[in-house]
Amino acid sequence: MLFSNLKLATMADGSSYGLIEDGAVLVEKGRIAWAGPAKDAPKGDRIDCGGRLLTPGLIDCHTHIVYGGNRAHEFEKRLNGVSYAEIAKAGGGIVSTVRATREASDEQLLKSAATRLQSLLAEGVTTIEIKSGYGLDVETELKMLRTARKLGATYPIDVVTSFLGAHAFPPEYRDDHAAYVDLVCSQSLPAAAREKLADAVDGFCEGIAFSVDDMDRVFTVAKKLGLPIKLHAEQLSNLGGAILAARYGALSVDHIEYLDEAGVAAIAQSGTVAVLLPGAFYYLREKQHPPLAALRAHKVPIAIATDLNPGSSPVHSLLATMNMACVLFGLTPEEALRGVTQNAARALGFTDRGVIAAGLKADFVLWNVERPGDLAYPLGFNPCAAVIRQGEIVRGSL
Repeated sequence: MLFSNLKLATMADGSSYGLIEDGAVLVEKGRIAWAGPAKDAPKGDRIDCGGRLLTPGLIDCHTHIVYGGNRAHEFEKRLNGVSYAEIAKAGGGIVSTVRATREASDEQLLKSAATRLQSLLAEGVTTIEIKSGYGLDVETELKMLRTARKLGATYPIDVVTSFLGAHAFPPEYRDDHAAYVDLVCSQSLPAAAREKLADAVDGFCEGIAFSVDDMDRVFTVAKKLGLPIKLHAEQLSNLGGAILAARYGALSVDHIEYLDEAGVAAIAQSGTVAVLLPGAFYYLREKQHPPLAALRAHKVPIAIATDLNPGSSPVHSLLATMNMACVLFGLTPEEALRGVTQNAARALGFTDRGVIAAGLKADFVLWNVERPGDLAYPLGFNPCAAVIRQGEIVRGSL
């Protein structure tokens, strides 16, 4: 099939957006066989795209969409002056979601997560990362990861899973943090690896969560199990988690509002992607911006993601996240689009997607917009005309 009569934002390095004003893409067996100017296109069964914009499929590289319960009441508390940290210390926050997730059945978790997934599918998300971390015991962590796998088997989307047992300390280990880290390292993480439920290992390194030493222990086990690592780091303070992650060659460090110059230099050296999460910044009404100038200066790849979760970022739109990244953090629209395509793929360890080029997966989105920059411009508007996954139209029409 030759997708033709389109504006092609390849996101390849070089010109702005890798844009080809009159482009075409040839797809064979779910892969891109050729992409370039229409005048040079090889023969194929032509599909007229009506002059619309074609981009790579979008990638949401940081989500927590599998969970039980609801935390809207905490949103009200924060608006009345109670901080996120205060809510967490009082037994709310992540721990409140843990209670609801432990009580939820497999069917309830799958149904609620599938509902959240629909809005992302409608916006052209073709790859998504889903974390555990609301079980904090062996069985519930595995239950969450199995649910994530079922989503990938049921819907037209590639699901990448991250084991996040080191997300918070459960109530039963409130007074014995070392014992919970032992549980993660000796039971939960090995069980997830044994059942092949985890594609990566993540953690929350923060004053209200896990220390650098705690995460060092978890990452040592992850390395022995052959699993890549990621880390929530420097969100509320600078503990040096990003530097630790860089030592392990982390795929990404996420949030990083308090990352300093030394941390930026470390992740630049390790090739680690910086994942910015403006939804959490917005909902928590934070003031500390991520070090965008330093990231640019050190040429650190920047990705963005929804961080969709019940507490700090109930954001169900990757397009809205692109807008937030531009308005709140100062990214350009091109950086935002690259952050949900090429660099989001890197944050998940993929080299076969995120760019429109020969040999890569034929995952595309066709948009009813004039220019690529139009995708980050509106808020609350979805111009997606069609989603193409492995060369097949799975949503909308041409």
